[in-house]
Amino acid sequence: MKAIQERANVGDREIVLETGKIAKQADGSVWIRQGDSIVLVTVVSAKERKEGIDFFPLTVDYQEKLFAAGKVPGSFFRREGRPTEKETLTSRIVDRSCRPLFPDGYANETQIIATVVSFDQENDTDVLALTGASAALQVSNVPFHGPIAGVRVGRVAGQFVANPTLAQRADADLDVVMAASRDAIVMVEGGAAEVSEAVMVDALLFGHAAVQVLLDAQERLGKAVGATKRAFDAPKSDDALRAKVKALTWEKVREAYRRDEKHDRYGRLSEIKKELLEALKAEAGGDAQQLAEVALREKEIKGYYEDVKYEYMRKMITDEGRRIGGRGPRDIRTIWSEVGILPRVHGSALFTRGETQALVATTLGTSEDEQRIEMLTGMHFKRFMLHYNFPPFSVGEAKFLRGPGRREIGHGVLAERALRYVMPAEDKFPYTVRIVSDIMESNGSSSMASVCGGCLSLMDAGVPIKAPVAGIAMGLIKEGERIAILSDILGDEDHLGDMDFKVCGTDAGITSIQMDIKIGGVSRQILEQALDQARDGRKHILAEMGKALTQPRGDISAYAPRITTIRIRPERIKDVIGPGGKVIKDITARTGCSINIEDDGSIAIASPNQTQVDAAIKMIKNLTQEAEVGKTYMGTVRKIVEFGAFVEIFPGTDGLIHVSELSDKRVKNVSDVLSEGEEVLVKVISVDRQGKIRLSRKEALADAAAPKGEAAAEPAKS
Repeated sequence: MKAIQERANVGDREIVLETGKIAKQADGSVWIRQGDSIVLVTVVSAKERKEGIDFFPLTVDYQEKLFAAGKVPGSFFRREGRPTEKETLTSRIVDRSCRPLFPDGYANETQIIATVVSFDQENDTDVLALTGASAALQVSNVPFHGPIAGVRVGRVAGQFVANPTLAQRADADLDVVMAASRDAIVMVEGGAAEVSEAVMVDALLFGHAAVQVLLDAQERLGKAVGATKRAFDAPKSDDALRAKVKALTWEKVREAYRRDEKHDRYGRLSEIKKELLEALKAEAGGDAQQLAEVALREKEIKGYYEDVKYEYMRKMITDEGRRIGGRGPRDIRTIWSEVGILPRVHGSALFTRGETQALVATTLGTSEDEQRIEMLTGMHFKRFMLHYNFPPFSVGEAKFLRGPGRREIGHGVLAERALRYVMPAEDKFPYTVRIVSDIMESNGSSSMASVCGGCLSLMDAGVPIKAPVAGIAMGLIKEGERIAILSDILGDEDHLGDMDFKVCGTDAGITSIQMDIKIGGVSRQILEQALDQARDGRKHILAEMGKALTQPRGDISAYAPRITTIRIRPERIKDVIGPGGKVIKDITARTGCSINIEDDGSIAIASPNQTQVDAAIKMIKNLTQEAEVGKTYMGTVRKIVEFGAFVEIFPGTDGLIHVSELSDKRVKNVSDVLSEGEEVLVKVISVDRQGKIRLSRKEALADAAAPKGEAAAEPAKS
């Protein structure tokens, strides 16, 4: 098959889509390029559906090959290992964007693999993978209601930029990745430096307009390939059985959804399911054939029951204006918070909203605690981390404890992004900060509880954040022309809604946003209304958090390391380190401090004991201090020569007293006045360009003898 190419300009750069040349045995493959960044995306879907599968088994894997940037992996095995955080997040972004667009009932095992094979250090590859996934599906025979396309929207100097370069992103105050179809925004993930809701809406609509050329290119590519979508047998609906299930359960479901407590409600809904099966078996009487049919169709019957729950709950919200727990659309569950709950932790908070609760701890560390990350762009050091854990007991389940999955990583990064924009600059607060959020119980938006609890724990730790941050999970249900926007959604509302979006920010604006939109026709008006309602909810939550703590504590915990930063001339760094690190190792051993030296001459000294910090500072200053002209020192005579004496005025620094500067009287022999090892008061009278220091004992003695207030310099012993 001859290679087919299509091109589209997004922003001021061209994106090239190519198929038919590489990975031809996959159901669909696309080579997508921007600049010298290239991603190969393939899709393969099983030809037959496995028996017993009643869900869509889609897996998405985004992988960055370090050879793409001309690098050899730094691991022991010198090969790529487990997925990095970025690879995991990009896989989630592609999955969340594509999954809703596969047709209902399609359950053939499907895999999308996006592989970065070239990276130019300028054009990021995550949005290329997103567009490439849709294009690979477009040229395949796999049924897919696309195309969609991905774009990153940045705002640089007040102007929106489509797919900004890495350099432009460093200067941006808004950075959002989004996916969109012809008439709808499908997925949004990103952050901003406290921008307004109006700016965020403008950014989303700008991105939606920017992807249209990519959608055109994909459609042209699909037509050129001429792929025909495979047929599949969607599960058939038995309308009579569906109606019977609804008749038997509707009123019972109504009663169950009036129960406020989660486990009570879930327990009753589970009982109704059992009662439904028993009722259908009772209708069969003793007819063995009918009983066997009920048993054979049990999964189908349970599916119809889930549809009843879906229909009832949506009607309850849109028609009655009532939610679970009797809340209205804007109502937020009861919130209470507590800080300082863990006495030996640097900062801690317990945040509870309804039946969702997060126990959050903040730990302050030194530069030695920074996370080292090997990426295509090089080695990065991360000084702010938020880790999210979702233990099974939080939802009343018993499961094996495993490492964090994609969901946990995604929720942690969402919360981390929300708080990152308010963290102090390193020169103002030179700590590595790690937040850990452990979910104690969950019924809706534990990630947003992590944002709120994380903010409180930071303030409890004395981290001088710019402003408090809160997060809220919102939902939308659209039935015909009736629309309900819901604040602070429960798990049930998240599952049954048409759009769920999480918005985090300060009182001034948005710092993080995440959206998954399952329907088209979400207009600017709806987006504005949803974000405005989210802002009101966020401000309410901030006020409730303020009852526990309104601002960072004035000092850090007594158990946290005290970091003091001093600065020396870069050329004196070698004096502090010493040959083979001998000097700095000695200082560390004698004081117990952690010492980090930067190339610009800044030195961070850390210890929980301030006395040890002071001792280390004194030792470093003794090694690096420089003679000041006009200042008097108590020095030690190190060597006597015919023309004078060399005096050490502080460790490692000597000056010369010429014989003419020893006394106001003529001195014939230096040894008549001084002896080696003797302490002597001297004054610095000059320092030449080579750093040679000239001293005067004569002037120092004259200054010491002068009446108080007339001395040129106070005597100082080093």
